[in-house]
Amino acid sequence: QVRLVESGGGSVQPGGSLRLSCKASGRTFSSVSAAWFRQVSGKEREFVAGKRWGDGTDVYADNLKGRATISRDDAENTVDLQLNNLTPEDTDVYYCAIRRRRWAAVSTSANDYDDWGQGTSVTVSS
Repeated sequence: QVRLVESGGGSVQPGGSLRLSCKASGRTFSSVSAAWFRQVSGKEREFVAGKRWGDGTDVYADNLKGRATISRDDAENTVDLQLNNLTPEDTDVYYCAIRRRRWAAVSTSANDYDDWGQGTSVTVSS
């Protein structure tokens, strides 16, 4: 059974930074493609960043390039998302997700992901 647990959310002022972490059990991140999405209540989940299985190639949403960095720690079996220069528009619940299918690439569609964490809330406000 796959379980994903996010942590690291919180409240920051505009211009601040946060580091979100996703820890997996039941599956190693190095063998699957993983991604971070975000969602405001009532809206679709929006792709933020993804990391491909194996070589760890990164994919970023255009509107977050330069402000988001996704990283993977194989020893800890975690995938982290560093968010910098945050704005109020980044206020969302952030979710970690994985694709179970072997060799599946990173997808920007939430429908392609099989397992999700419970989410961690990020609030950017002055």
